[in-house]
Amino acid sequence: MAVCKKDKKIGYIHSFETFGTLEGPGIRFVVFMQGCLARCLYCQNPDTWELNKGKKNTAEEVFEKIKNYVPYMKFSKGGVTISGGEPLLQIEFLIDLFKLCKRASIHTAIDTSGFFNKKDKNLPKLIKLTDLFIVDIKASQKDLHKKIASRNIDESLSFIDMLEKAKKPYWIRYVLIPGMNNSKEDLAKLKTILSNLKYCEKFEFLPYHTVGRHKWETLSLKYPLGRFRPATVKDIKAAERIIS
Repeated sequence: MAVCKKDKKIGYIHSFETFGTLEGPGIRFVVFMQGCLARCLYCQNPDTWELNKGKKNTAEEVFEKIKNYVPYMKFSKGGVTISGGEPLLQIEFLIDLFKLCKRASIHTAIDTSGFFNKKDKNLPKLIKLTDLFIVDIKASQKDLHKKIASRNIDESLSFIDMLEKAKKPYWIRYVLIPGMNNSKEDLAKLKTILSNLKYCEKFEFLPYHTVGRHKWETLSLKYPLGRFRPATVKDIKAAERIIS
């Protein structure tokens, strides 16, 4: 969570990616924030979980890095994406950063699960400064969502409702885990959720994979989905047919 140092908000940063192509439109400068309260079973970045760790940067310091890649972003109609960790744990820092981005006409996006501190009254300001949100839903049913993410799906749905009321464009992503969250019941419930949304510009299934498993092992953590296989193109297409 961002702290204040001489009137400048300090963000805890895990890492940067300078040529991201999966985190929104065009070429993206991706900032991975440190800190997350969820414990997703398939998390690719468990090293981002711990709060108040990572590199301490002001918004100005991060923006100095971003400026070097503006030509690539502008040419590709890309921009800056904040991921994590959970970005919404550091709202004040992101407001400062996005103000700088907007002055430079840089497209802004946040990749989030919608797990925010309800006591933080600054979220509407951040929503206004953000051009696109990419919201991850872990499962459509409450018990299963809790099992996968250790968080209640109502948190994510509440955040989506805020985006709807603000008429803010957003995408929704759903990591498909064969044998866990791809039953007909799961997908029928997901279809119901999606059917009531007006400002969701894009929905996509992401195939579950085990790329992040080595990070769990490096951190001496037991990887919880060892018995589940990666999702195939066939799995994705079958799920798409159910919700179409």
